[in-house]
Amino acid sequence: MLLIVSDTSVLIDIEQGELTSAMFSLPCQFIVPDILFASELAERHSHLLQLGLISKTLNGDLVAEAYLLHKKYIRPSVNDMLALTLAKHENCQLLTGDKALREAAIELNVEVHGTIWLVEQMIQNENITVEVASVGFQRMREAGSRLPWVDVEMMLGKGTCQ
Repeated sequence: MLLIVSDTSVLIDIEQGELTSAMFSLPCQFIVPDILFASELAERHSHLLQLGLISKTLNGDLVAEAYLLHKKYIRPSVNDMLALTLAKHENCQLLTGDKALREAAIELNVEVHGTIWLVEQMIQNENITVEVASVGFQRMREAGSRLPWVDVEMMLGKGTCQ
């Protein structure tokens, strides 16, 4: 089973798009650092644990590494660096909507994807249809998601995601 570390932004996009059940139906395990979960997700998104999200505790060495990375890459948050450090040490993919975190991941040779890729996986695995994806993206847009909407439209194969 594919292991994927996520930051908060992608999980919130998916929640806003009402695609959470489809995401957890993918043949993947989604994990987040426990510190990120406690500070950014626990209050409003704690139900994600019941759906299959794994909150993983990082040991002191990994936390220290994340803080060192944060000194080098100052734009992403410490929590973002915790997610990147976890993905790097689990040798797995990172999901993020944060441009600065994406750039740091690429520099550190961590495979990185975002919300659009994740929704595309749901379509390819037949967890949702293109129409459901389109409605989900519309909900994300209405909720204020800052996705690259031209890329969304290209992925959907039409220019109707307003």
